Amino acid sequence: MISTKSFFMLLPGIALLSGCGYSTQRPFPTTVDTVYVEMFQNRDFRQDLEYQLTEAIAKRIEMDTPYQLATREKAHTMLSGEIVEVRQNVLGNDPRTDLPRETAATFILSYRWQDLRSGKILAERQLFPFTTTYIRPVGESFYDASVRGLDGVAQQLVETMESPW
Repeated sequence: MISTKSFFMLLPGIALLSGCGYSTQRPFPTTVDTVYVEMFQNRDFRQDLEYQLTEAIAKRIEMDTPYQLATREKAHTMLSGEIVEVRQNVLGNDPRTDLPRETAATFILSYRWQDLRSGKILAERQLFPFTTTYIRPVGESFYDASVRGLDGVAQQLVETMESPW
């Protein structure tokens, strides 16, 4: 017979081994195996952001999802979209020089994830914003903000590819 003290010492281990029916895997649709990421369009005047964004999304899909990237002809689904606008706002000025100290960069995009077999829209967002900041006095520039911002947008976009609860 096991003592009460021994039982309570073993209880956490039993709970860990038995689990609670939860999984650490993210709930992505199992009907999709492949994704074609179309080159995003760019309506903003800043050049090459569409290349950065498309690459960041493709990398996130490879890292964070069970999906494989494929050509349009072989893919089950297609992800497409556009950078609608990029805004920059000064958040604070240096009191000595009155030059911008911290700046916010907001990336606004629209996208659609569509099943190419059925035509069904799997996920869609219009005017989806993502904001990051950069601090000029420490040597950061808009380029640093665009790398962080577009990767952040890509991460949140890929999260919307999960199955709805």
